[in-house]
Amino acid sequence: MEITISKAYITLGQLLKDAGVVESGGAAKWYLAENSVQINGEEDNRRGRKLVAGDTVILNDGSQFNLVQG
Repeated sequence: MEITISKAYITLGQLLKDAGVVESGGAAKWYLAENSVQINGEEDNRRGRKLVAGDTVILNDGSQFNLVQG
């Protein structure tokens, strides 16, 4: 799935909300504590992690998000 960003970056927590994985920042914190997330092939669980166009995020369930500049 492609996620279009209009700013220089978005945070991992915002991506999870935009993708409909979680409903709030608090839920993102819980989600990241309980689930593995890979960003460009490296595991990361910081909801404040900055993501830019070209990054790829893969969730524990296999969902993949590709960020593109819009």
